[in-house]
Amino acid sequence: MKIKEVKTWAVENPPPHFGGPFWVFVKLTTDNGISGYGEAYGVPFSPSRVRSLIEDVAERHVIGQSPFQIETMWRVIYSSGFGQHPEFTMGGIISALEIACWDIVGKAVGQPVYNLLGGMVSDKLRSYTYLYPESGVGSTPDNAATNARRSVHNDPDIAPKRAEYYVNLGFTAIGYDPVMPMGSFDPRQISLERLDNAELVTKNLRDAVGSKADLLVKTHGEMTTSSAIRLAKRLEKYDPLWFEEPVPPENKNEMARVAHSTSIPVATGERLVTKYDFAELLNKQAASILQPALARVGGILEAKKIAGMAEAHYAQMAPHLYAGPIEAAANIQLATCSPNFLIQESIGMFDGFYAEILKKPIQWQDGYIIPPTESGIGYELDEAVADAHPYTEEKVFPPMEQTPYVAELEGR
Repeated sequence: MKIKEVKTWAVENPPPHFGGPFWVFVKLTTDNGISGYGEAYGVPFSPSRVRSLIEDVAERHVIGQSPFQIETMWRVIYSSGFGQHPEFTMGGIISALEIACWDIVGKAVGQPVYNLLGGMVSDKLRSYTYLYPESGVGSTPDNAATNARRSVHNDPDIAPKRAEYYVNLGFTAIGYDPVMPMGSFDPRQISLERLDNAELVTKNLRDAVGSKADLLVKTHGEMTTSSAIRLAKRLEKYDPLWFEEPVPPENKNEMARVAHSTSIPVATGERLVTKYDFAELLNKQAASILQPALARVGGILEAKKIAGMAEAHYAQMAPHLYAGPIEAAANIQLATCSPNFLIQESIGMFDGFYAEILKKPIQWQDGYIIPPTESGIGYELDEAVADAHPYTEEKVFPPMEQTPYVAELEGR
């Protein structure tokens, strides 16, 4: 069995764009007619160019090869052009092609991927959601730069009401960023005004949900080390489950300083690529909760290796998801077979367009994802829906503030 064809899509995710404004998918098809789907997340180029890059790499290194030769394919692509260094572009491309190969392999042998990586450990997966406003405006990293000062995340009155809404749906954990926006000139020193507000939001959230839900502070690398430590000390009494990306991931020594200065577990990983990035993180004791994005980190097997390293350090896995449902499918396969799985990020209840673009939607029930029993990654892209929703803009996701963020303007 050899891989014969490659096809890609850039699909528009209609408003309110939860999970991003577009998703990039790939399909590989073998000479005996088995197809597998993959997804690339966070490649920092316009979607049309990302599609071309995937097709280029597939034609050079995947077409004509066996889908079972995943290790060989991975090493050849990772090393091409004398690379052998973690970076977003090749990370996303490898991930998309690797996930598609696993989907083919699972279908070829009639097993879900998790059965090929050690078997089911968890028969249901605890999940969490971002706080989304009722209107879908000003909610998440999609529009954090432009809507930061009117986001549900940093509104001390609206945030607890939305948290109560999600707890009533069955969620037992809520993610929020009380110090948005994300900016090109981060990290920055957070003003006293914003520190006060972040503490008030967290207090009100804890008062609203009590012990029914964990609070997940997701700060997207926006703060300096000293600012992150100051915020952590304020928030410790509200017992968050984690403090995510308190500083940018580029300096793991500084992230370790934050981790060693607070009782709140530090989580990170959505902007890390390959086992090599995560090995450094673990060696420096910079985080105890790892959040690889499987459509960026290098794919399913690479994430399984990271989970193994994490297990030896008593670190837990919480796969990141702010992408499309094929990355979600890969995350679910990893989570199901990983003994140190903690919680899976979800896009609400995986409903709306997230469900429409799959032939069978992801099953979510009472705060948990139910792993699929179908072979491969468990879900099929509805190609007719993908074809009907092409993304034609040339934007790069997510947007970042492109001018220095002035502290004096915070809260105004």
